[in-house]
Amino acid sequence: MCEVGERGAERGYPAAEPILISALEHYSYCPRQCALIHQEQTFDENLYTLRGRAVHERVDESEVKRSGEVRVERALPLWSERLGLVGRADVVEFHGDVPYPVEYKYGRIARWKHADVQVCAQAMCLEEMLSVSVPRGAVYHASSRRRREVLFDEDLRERVRATVDAVRKLMVDPRLPSPLNNRRCVSCSLRESCLPAVVAKQRRLKWLGRSLFTVDEAK
Repeated sequence: MCEVGERGAERGYPAAEPILISALEHYSYCPRQCALIHQEQTFDENLYTLRGRAVHERVDESEVKRSGEVRVERALPLWSERLGLVGRADVVEFHGDVPYPVEYKYGRIARWKHADVQVCAQAMCLEEMLSVSVPRGAVYHASSRRRREVLFDEDLRERVRATVDAVRKLMVDPRLPSPLNNRRCVSCSLRESCLPAVVAKQRRLKWLGRSLFTVDEAK
C-alpha cells in the first residue's frame, strides 16, 4: 500500500485516489458544492464560472519564462504523498530556489478567503516535492488586478490538513451534505442542481413534523 493509502487507512478510510487540490477550496466554500462536483460529477456553467474560465485560460498552458531574476512556471503539476493530493498550480514564481505559488481567481478581493486553503495546499505540495520551505504565496484577483499575499502559518496549514480529512470523509459518504441556503448560493453555478431553498425547506418541514408529533411516553 502506498503512503497515501496507509495514511487513509490510519484515519479509517479505505485506500483511495488522491484528492484534487481544487476540492479543498470547494469544500471550504460549501461542502455540498464539493460533493456535487467531486462525488456526483455535477458541474453547471454560469456567468461567474465562464469569467473564471477566461481568467484561467491565460495560465492553463504550460510555460516557463523569466522576468528579471524570477523564473515563472505556469500550469505546474503538483502532488503530495503525505496529504494525498494532486493538482496544478496556475503560476509558481521561483525567487532563487524559493517557490511562490500564485492562484488566479476571477473577481475582486473577496471577504471569504477560501482560496487561501487552496494556495497553501499548493505550497505544502511544493515543499514535499522540492524539499524547500515555502513561507508565502498569493491570490491574484483578476477584476481588481491585485494580488493578496497569503502567509502560510501553522493555523492555515492545520486548516488545510483538516479540510483534506473532511473531503476524504465526504468522498466515501453516500449522503450529500445539507445546503447552506445563504448568500453564498446566489452566485453558485450549481444552484439549479442543488436547489438549496427547496432542500432546506423539506428538511425543516420534516423536523417540524417530528417535533409536533413526538409522543411523550412519560405521560
